[in-house]
Amino acid sequence: MIDPEVVRQLLRRRSDPRRRLTARELEVLALMAHGHPNDMIGRQLPVTDAAVNKPIGNFFSKRFLPVTTDGHRRVLSVLVYLRNVTAGPPR
Repeated sequence: MIDPEVVRQLLRRRSDPRRRLTARELEVLALMAHGHPNDMIGRQLPVTDAAVNKPIGNFFSKRFLPVTTDGHRRVLSVLVYLRNVTAGPPR
């Protein structure tokens, strides 16, 4: 018999979309979740604007979000991140 909560946590981690992201992409996404604009993210890391824009573009190209014309993809990315961040580190 397996504890249902353990099963839920394992399934949540397995379906965590953050698993498809690199360490840099996760770092940029976390800073976006804190409300930082791209220029501030670049100064904080410190990297160029292009080095900030690339991981953001990767979120979308990796189908981190459903393909849709509705909504703001940056906000939607942060929401997906925040929904999964309570599950712990991506696995």
